Amino acid sequence: MPPNCPASLREKLGKASDCSGGFLWGATTSVSLADLPRGTSLGGRLRELQGRSVLVATRDQLATALALIELDGVAGRLVVCPPDISVKHLPSVIGNCSVDAIVSDHESNGIPGGPLRVRCGLVITPMEEQQVEHRTTEWVLLTSGTTGSPKMLMHSLGSLTAPIATDQRLGKGVVWGTFYDIRRYGGLQIFLRAVLGRASLVLSSADESTASFLARLGAHGVTHVSGTPSHWRRALMSPEARMIAPLYVRLSGEIADQAILNTLRSFYPQAAVSHAFASTEAGVAFEVNDGLEGFPASLVGTRGQVQMKIEKDSLRICSARTAVRYVGDDNGVLKDDEDFVDTGDIVELRGDRYYFLGRRYGVINIGGLKVYPEEVEAVINRHPAVRMSIVRPRNNPIMGSLVSADVVLKGGPDQGEKSRQVEDFKREILQICQESLAAHKVPATIRCVPELEVAAAGKLIRPYA
Repeated sequence: MPPNCPASLREKLGKASDCSGGFLWGATTSVSLADLPRGTSLGGRLRELQGRSVLVATRDQLATALALIELDGVAGRLVVCPPDISVKHLPSVIGNCSVDAIVSDHESNGIPGGPLRVRCGLVITPMEEQQVEHRTTEWVLLTSGTTGSPKMLMHSLGSLTAPIATDQRLGKGVVWGTFYDIRRYGGLQIFLRAVLGRASLVLSSADESTASFLARLGAHGVTHVSGTPSHWRRALMSPEARMIAPLYVRLSGEIADQAILNTLRSFYPQAAVSHAFASTEAGVAFEVNDGLEGFPASLVGTRGQVQMKIEKDSLRICSARTAVRYVGDDNGVLKDDEDFVDTGDIVELRGDRYYFLGRRYGVINIGGLKVYPEEVEAVINRHPAVRMSIVRPRNNPIMGSLVSADVVLKGGPDQGEKSRQVEDFKREILQICQESLAAHKVPATIRCVPELEVAAAGKLIRPYA
């Protein structure tokens, strides 16, 4: 290994002496962590990929996991392709990342470019030590916006693992599960935590319902589970949510309001419930473990390797966990002159705690007054009959826009608009909003719907995303 070249994922696993009990469980098969350092899923073609810019475009998350472990420290660049990326965006991803090889677990004829194509399997086969030049691999991750062309962020293994205690040994009894896809930042964080902690990980499948995944999590005895608040709200609508008894529940990716935190604490009383702030750009900034929404004002400033400040009501972060830069000519500037990333998340100080209001570019303009949809949703979600909600603008010729809310009730779609209770619930929700919000933030209309659309990344699909 060249001087100053950090250990790769594979080398970190190879140095471990206590990973014999850990497994990566896919929907149809599993792989032991102990087999990864001395086996291959690429058919012995690792040397052909050394130094290349490799697009990992697999359908199965387990295939992704095996490819990433094998290629880190060998490929010059790993471009982690999420499964829901539009085909029309692939040419720009391939061009901007100078992709010259594609690793896939299926026929990739629909993927343009990449003169070298290597098949990745779901089985680790023994191999002799291959002489490859070890290097520091660049990791390119795509943002999880639901519309438009995705932004591409350059990370290193160091920035991705900086939030993780690398000397942590979670032990054989720990089984992670995540509703995230590991080809997104949030899921990749859980994958790295599990692998570096020598724990097991249960991976979801794109063809799998929430109920089926919960049943598999229960069958494997999951102890640690992560997802977005929307993931969790949908999961709690399923009877199979009772099939798991986690000891640790983690939320990230969206604002965790008090309603979902209280619901999870009540539903899983044996579990520690935490919520983290993280993004592909800023990395993991902090984790809140006191059961309350928002975060203590004391976190602002410098804490270890993370610096945070509030500027123009926006949270800004500087740390070794942030991305290195954007990839591509049109993606803009990632950091300011002081190396802070502007998250675009607007916060408000109330007493000794900051509360998230919403995204800067998601604001609704009501006659010149600002409304952040997430702030209104947090109030609506307080009603005990509400499972989840989304707030959108509704065009108005006088005010420009009005606030409109779609609400999913805990009674489910069978309750529907025909139930007399629905109108009572609407009035009660409106009353809560009138008591808690300024007049211009109160919804002009409230509609009860059977479900809300959630993106593949686990976030509510918003008009500004």
